[in-house]
Amino acid sequence: MASPLSSIVLHILLALAEGKRHGYAIAEEAAAQSDGAVRLGPATLYGTLQRLLDKGWISTAEAPQGVDERRRYYRLTSAGRLALDAEISRMDNLVRKVRLARGKLIASK
Repeated sequence: MASPLSSIVLHILLALAEGKRHGYAIAEEAAAQSDGAVRLGPATLYGTLQRLLDKGWISTAEAPQGVDERRRYYRLTSAGRLALDAEISRMDNLVRKVRLARGKLIASK
């Protein structure tokens, strides 16, 4: 069984699952996904992006036409998609187990 992803990695991969984005857009999407609970400062964001690049879970992408080409864009790779899918599956299984345990606790009252 794979190790759980950190919430930062999870939110970055989720943001990129929707399509290529630049760093600031990734940080904004992570904040939106988490209702503001995940706030990625530049050091955390770009350090994590570099680690994900090194793992091959993301790659750089060309900037869309007509936008500021100075920004570096990132996209999810197939390996990153597999890691994200595995984490979503792991979390689904965990939620199922928690709901089952909760149901047993309520029934035993």
